[in-house]
Amino acid sequence: MDARPITIAVDGMGGDYGLPVTLPSTIQFLSQKPEARCLLVGDEGAIRSAIAEQKPDAALLSRLEIVHASEAVGMDEPIAVAMRGKKDSSMRRSLECLLDGRAQACVSAGNTGALMALSRMLLKTMEGIDRPAIAAQIPNVRGGATMVLDLGANVDCSAEHLLQFAMMGAALSSALDQSRRPSIGLLNIGEEMIKGNDVVKQAGELLRSSSLNFVGNVEGKDIFSGTVDVVVCDGFVGNVALKTSEGLASMLSQTLREEYGRGPMSKLAALVSMPVIRRIRRRMDHRRYNGASLIGLRGIVFKSHGSADDMAFQAALARAADAVEHRLIDQIAQTLPEARALGHVNSAAAPSADAQAHAASIMPGSALAIGQVQSH
Repeated sequence: MDARPITIAVDGMGGDYGLPVTLPSTIQFLSQKPEARCLLVGDEGAIRSAIAEQKPDAALLSRLEIVHASEAVGMDEPIAVAMRGKKDSSMRRSLECLLDGRAQACVSAGNTGALMALSRMLLKTMEGIDRPAIAAQIPNVRGGATMVLDLGANVDCSAEHLLQFAMMGAALSSALDQSRRPSIGLLNIGEEMIKGNDVVKQAGELLRSSSLNFVGNVEGKDIFSGTVDVVVCDGFVGNVALKTSEGLASMLSQTLREEYGRGPMSKLAALVSMPVIRRIRRRMDHRRYNGASLIGLRGIVFKSHGSADDMAFQAALARAADAVEHRLIDQIAQTLPEARALGHVNSAAAPSADAQAHAASIMPGSALAIGQVQSH
């Protein structure tokens, strides 16, 4: 583990709510992580006013440094605006803190496409990694979570890219869950080796030849059953799977609310079953796993959900701290020689402009919103 104090750059103005969420979350994180420091990036005047309202103790405040940024990237602004039009945005300044060594990780709830584009421009990808991916954990029925990547950063992938994703996902799973040898599954339309398109079949061959704990092909249902620790797929498939799960969770939540509110007896049933509903909410609460890693960059960057509340944003900060403590970048770097040897990956390959621009539509919602079920 890294013996140095952990310093995290926090995009204080990012997300749907900005400082009303990011500041209390940061203060709570620091209170629970006494060895950590945070650089809160944003409008200094607004931050100082918000701090005065929170009234943190002096010892905690000594570990919270303000980094002024006069602009903020809007959630719906084009990527070009963030990259060329707002050179003093809180998102950019947060990443620059990581770039110049002032911080060891960056957390932002801002525009995902802008964060990915700025991260690639400023931090660059690791040597031997063609494309960074977006990795997040989705709650499963075993009470844990399944790591899934890529969730939308790379629509078209080669077999070598999927091999890289698997190695990065294994390193991330090890860093966050302290799993020594995470199990890896390749998302496919069936478990048989003959299933899938040519890219998936070739990726399966590469993964079987690797030192990873590859268990074979898995299906979409395995994401939620917890069959494996890490599920690998291209960004098109991953984003469709993610948004499908969001839609299903939303439908179930709405249906339960409607049925429980249908009449007096239904409302009584809701009251009786409330303890069960609360336990389900706790088990399926996506906020516990908030924080998607932009993995493959020369720095640790975590993307919080834009509408994250205090609990969810604090979880993203904790996950970033875990990645620093367990030397995520070093773990990934150790796997790259094997990836190059197996896949003959050209480490100098330039990412396509389409792949960079596509990130604008990534991760708009939580993976499982069933925790929002409430009775009437």
